[in-house]
Amino acid sequence: MAGHQCYHCKAWVEEGEAHDCWTTTEAALTRELPEDLQDAWERLRGTAAEFGEQRIYASHHSIMFSRKSCYFFVRPKKQYLELCVFLERGLRAPQVRRVDRSSRTKVYNIIHIRHRDEVEAPITQWLREAYDLQDALEARSAAAKAAGRSATAKKSVVKKKKKKVVKKKVVKKKRLRS
Repeated sequence: MAGHQCYHCKAWVEEGEAHDCWTTTEAALTRELPEDLQDAWERLRGTAAEFGEQRIYASHHSIMFSRKSCYFFVRPKKQYLELCVFLERGLRAPQVRRVDRSSRTKVYNIIHIRHRDEVEAPITQWLREAYDLQDALEARSAAAKAAGRSATAKKSVVKKKKKKVVKKKVVKKKRLRS
């Protein structure tokens, strides 16, 4: 019996047998959750799905919610659902367990959900804010690019004027010398 042990999941894989332990599904990640957490998960997923067009997919131990980039994800744990919400700011609330910067523009906020009733304001408002953040960042980026182009154009005009002034001074000095 030839085969090998998967270095990742430690499962025994027979020779020639297909094995992909990285591929997972929402159902596989939420299957063994207690009833309270399953209800919370369903309410959370339903709330996020109502926001609009997005991609919801399972990745390793998390369920990701993304538009062009991930705006929040859920890690199902035995005792709670761990939410990681990407916002422009850190949150200060009793529900928030941890806050840290994830990039120059975003901060991640870790929230633990233990019951269905916790999936309501302010958590749903934070999720909506995270969903809308991408539009706000894109608008700011477009405005900055437009401002950058006009500033660049202004700089080039100023440089040309300075060059003309310098050339005039050089010409005057040459005339004075001769």
